[in-house]
Amino acid sequence: MRVSKLFTKTLKNAPADEVAKNAQLLIRAGYVYKEMAGVYAYLPLGLRVIEKIKQIVREEMNGIDSNELIMTTLQRKEIWEKTTRWDDEIVDVWFKTRLKDDTELGLGWSHEEPIVEMMKQYVSSYKDLPISLYQFQTKMRNELRAKSGIMRGREFVMKDMYSFHASKEDMDAYYEQAIEAYKRVYDRLGIGNDTYVTFASGGAFTKFSHEFQTICDAGEDIIYLHREKNVAVNEEVIDDAVKELGIAREELEKVKTAEVGNIFNFGTQKTDEMDLYFTGEDGKQHSLYIGSYGIGITRVMGVVAEKMSDEKGLVWPENIAPFKVYLVSIGEKGSTKADELYKELTDKGVEVLYDDRDERPGTKFADAELTGIPYRVTVSDRAIESNEYELTNRGDGSTAKLPIDDLRAKLLELV
Repeated sequence: MRVSKLFTKTLKNAPADEVAKNAQLLIRAGYVYKEMAGVYAYLPLGLRVIEKIKQIVREEMNGIDSNELIMTTLQRKEIWEKTTRWDDEIVDVWFKTRLKDDTELGLGWSHEEPIVEMMKQYVSSYKDLPISLYQFQTKMRNELRAKSGIMRGREFVMKDMYSFHASKEDMDAYYEQAIEAYKRVYDRLGIGNDTYVTFASGGAFTKFSHEFQTICDAGEDIIYLHREKNVAVNEEVIDDAVKELGIAREELEKVKTAEVGNIFNFGTQKTDEMDLYFTGEDGKQHSLYIGSYGIGITRVMGVVAEKMSDEKGLVWPENIAPFKVYLVSIGEKGSTKADELYKELTDKGVEVLYDDRDERPGTKFADAELTGIPYRVTVSDRAIESNEYELTNRGDGSTAKLPIDDLRAKLLELV
């Protein structure tokens, strides 16, 4: 893509009412547009990042035999009433609306109940199990105070997965597979070293659930961490958890984190509440065991932007950067040679954002740093004369001068 064809422009300043660093940077760099508090539009560069994150998640969910689908945001009141979660006293983040015939509907904040209801048409026998399904869906949550930029919004993109099992043993085994798949996701997103499987409150269904918490100063959670034993506990369950784990509280380090995923083992309670059963090998009716697994796609994007940035702008990991190379042309000869290099690289599958604008070099360099694309290539009149092209690493700021053949070989490794 040519920067001259990109409809967004970088900004020197973010909106005055935006205090979160991740949103400030993403707005200034042209990745998102703030519609209102807690609600953002994702612009072409931002959408590319989201799709990269989704693809990583998709590959790992497919890897544990989950099937992708997409459900509707509109949800029936009577389904949620079966589990009492339509009640605003129990779930206080509903957006609710009405059809023209006055039928009351909810705008989905989660999909546990609707997918259990749907399974009544597809599960009747033990031969139909296990089943795992996931989707990427826009969720709506009527948060009292939306804050932390895209890390906590009223509208956001989420991956939610649900698994259905004939036995506790099968449920537990799949739950462990999901934990390992989540670890691979965060490793590939570039935050694996700072992300911990964390004991958290299980609510009404189980004593503990698990969250995936990433160390982040802008996060809203506190966890207690034992780095050597790789154990983490959410502050809200610290007393119960340390007893369960047999760890002294003084051994744990208190850190601030952002939740980037969570998983729940619901057991059979939701099955029983919603009358979903299957016929076992013994010919009798049995309850299903159900797991629920979420990853906040846009939240992860915000956490990465918050953590992987500096005073100059964003610093994207290669796996989710919108482009791998930011190509800068300087001078008349530089522009001609950059045009040729842009075509050659894109033809061979290298993702290039080409700054072909008639702007000062300093402006182009500043925009390259703000947008956070991993590598900057500078093609100038001087470089052509000396056959030394500049390759700058956004992560560490290092610059190497390479002959064109060496530069070409290096860039083709990025495919």
